Amino acid sequence: MNLPGIRLVLFDIDGTLIHTGGAGVQAFGRAFAAEFGEPGKTERLKFGGRTDTSLARELFSHHHIEPSPKNFERFFQAYLFWLRKLLGECVGGACPGVLDFYTTLQTLPQPPLIGLLTGNIRPGAQIKLEHFQLWEKFPFGGFGDDHEDRDQIAAVAHQRGSQRLGRELSGGEVLVIGDTPLDIRCARAIGARVLAVSTGTFSAAQLQEHQPDWVVEDLSKVSPEDRRVMFRQ
Repeated sequence: MNLPGIRLVLFDIDGTLIHTGGAGVQAFGRAFAAEFGEPGKTERLKFGGRTDTSLARELFSHHHIEPSPKNFERFFQAYLFWLRKLLGECVGGACPGVLDFYTTLQTLPQPPLIGLLTGNIRPGAQIKLEHFQLWEKFPFGGFGDDHEDRDQIAAVAHQRGSQRLGRELSGGEVLVIGDTPLDIRCARAIGARVLAVSTGTFSAAQLQEHQPDWVVEDLSKVSPEDRRVMFRQ
């Protein structure tokens, strides 16, 4: 089957673009303790590929806190405060190969549109990526405050990319890059192709079980041949 070239590339953030040295997880716990007076038991939560809203809802459930709009607002305001503070104390950075791969995309004869597909709420995504001087590279995306369900966030990012390009993109023209099985799942929900990277908590073998189109150790390992197949250039 002769698939079209990729016209839209959507990047996950945590474990794909950057590592924050645990700042995001710690900020969740600190925010919950500050606002609700007891330690947030983040060790119960599986963060990989999740949305911030679903994680906060699960934390509320563990502690019998009402998941009301007011409590979500309280929690996320505190979370953003702690995220800014803890990013300055944790050791992190861009994942291997990210900057060179981004440059490669920008220098293609027909560069694809590049955006984000993340479970982070938009202000949290901005804080994280600004800290590592990456935010300005991603002019749009789908975020955790667009929807609690990651599959729906993928649909939002797909729609926004289509609007920017002025036509409805087919799923085969979209590439999702992520480091978890949930990234693969949400890509399939919109019919997109998937480049999985083992720069997060899942190994290449674990990711391969979910049948992405490509699996690499990190973005520096994407071969010229794979790029030709992806972008038909």
